[in-house]
Amino acid sequence: MTSFQLSLTNTKHKRNHTSLEVFPLWNTFKAKNLSFPNKRLSPNLSLKTYSCLSNLDSNNIELQQYDQEEKKPLHEMWREIQGCDNWKGLLDPMDSHLRKEIIRYGEFAQSCYDSFDYDPHSKYCGTCKYQPSHFFDKINMLKKGYEMRRYLYATSNINLPNFFQKSKMSNVWSQHANWMGYVAVAMDPEEIKRLGRRDIVVAWRGTVTYLEWIHDLQDILHPAHFRDDPNIKIETGFFDMYTKKENSCHYASFSAREQILAEINRLIEKYQGEELSITITGHSLGAALALLSAYDIAEMKLNILHNGKSIIPISVFSFAGPRVGNLKFKERCEELGIKVLRVINVHDKVPTVPGIITNEKFIFQKQLEEKFSFAWSYAHVGAELALDHHRSPFLKPNSDLGCAHNLEAHLHLVDGYHGKVRAFRSATGRDVALVNKDSSFLKEDYGVPPFWWQDENKGMVRTSDGQWVLPERPVIEAHPPDTAHHFQQVLKLARARLNLP
Repeated sequence: MTSFQLSLTNTKHKRNHTSLEVFPLWNTFKAKNLSFPNKRLSPNLSLKTYSCLSNLDSNNIELQQYDQEEKKPLHEMWREIQGCDNWKGLLDPMDSHLRKEIIRYGEFAQSCYDSFDYDPHSKYCGTCKYQPSHFFDKINMLKKGYEMRRYLYATSNINLPNFFQKSKMSNVWSQHANWMGYVAVAMDPEEIKRLGRRDIVVAWRGTVTYLEWIHDLQDILHPAHFRDDPNIKIETGFFDMYTKKENSCHYASFSAREQILAEINRLIEKYQGEELSITITGHSLGAALALLSAYDIAEMKLNILHNGKSIIPISVFSFAGPRVGNLKFKERCEELGIKVLRVINVHDKVPTVPGIITNEKFIFQKQLEEKFSFAWSYAHVGAELALDHHRSPFLKPNSDLGCAHNLEAHLHLVDGYHGKVRAFRSATGRDVALVNKDSSFLKEDYGVPPFWWQDENKGMVRTSDGQWVLPERPVIEAHPPDTAHHFQQVLKLARARLNLP
């Protein structure tokens, strides 16, 4: 563990904090044999890459036939795509509907990075750069068909100092909070029809390539206390981030837990009678929060409708996430019917922690937990989609931890994955230049500059008198005024459904 932590302190793994806004997309990078037309292969590409491409030709007919295999529209099989059968038969070979949905939900998680203010020289560091009403427009996601419902915040006064971003200025938007993500809901009639239901999506912010927050994981388990079983335990740092609040801070006056439960309750009440789904996504530490919030929603019986006969499915699309809780936590998630698909890169170290000593691969884990209450026992939850960046001819075959952890790289690998023994080939035409938004992972042959996604002039604008200034941003509402009411409704309903006084 010590050598791993030391490797993470290398400054090359830190994220370039000049962030974000759309740079012109690199539409010229569309390699013909990989569904990216108009791109000549560089003469500097290795023989290994050419071998990979020749293999694609030999598999071309089979892959084309498979790509056209969408026998059913999504709205007829959305429950399977959301994991009702734990994605059995859909991962290898990769189902085309599932691939698109994994990428789509990954883009919701990526949007948390693309809109977050990382600049320590800005008084807005640690918040979202855009108003909720303009969010999807600003990051070019209007066509997703979703509307923003609320932003999520967490107190930064917990023992994860390397995760939270803080401004170096004295006059800042908040001394105690960081923006952590959002809740949105499908509103476009055509999108609802395509999906087969109205989807509620929760996206949690994580870390792009800045991995020092892993140092702060104490490997200490904390009882969840979301129900009366003290044996269900969660890593202390994740638990604190999710449950703690700071009464002196307007943005952190409700915990992340209270915010998410209140908003889900509000939306379920508003759209009662409709076919609904709850889909939660996140990358890195955001993946941990995604699983934790999914467990909480299910444990509080929030997804059980008032008649008690209908259950709203809860699915988690997790990217590069660490372990969250112990074996009891995993078993309880399964009992509650939470469906989790974990997308990982086999060269990424984050999914291997915490629980290096004892995890789900240890055959005596259950006995160790039950008989000895072992405090460092962790288990992953759900199905795993394991990808390998060495199989992509576009990516450097390096061992850089930040690159291996990068979310855009994961989405690129999903796009090219067809099965464990099938060649890498783009299925959706996803732009390979996106990989270098927050990294330097693409091979230099493709001419895409590293870390190219950034604000024009770092957000500075020129006034009418020729002065350059950083403009003030409109104040963003911290919490809807009825947040406390809806959270109390959640507690009241949970007590009634659990037959508690």
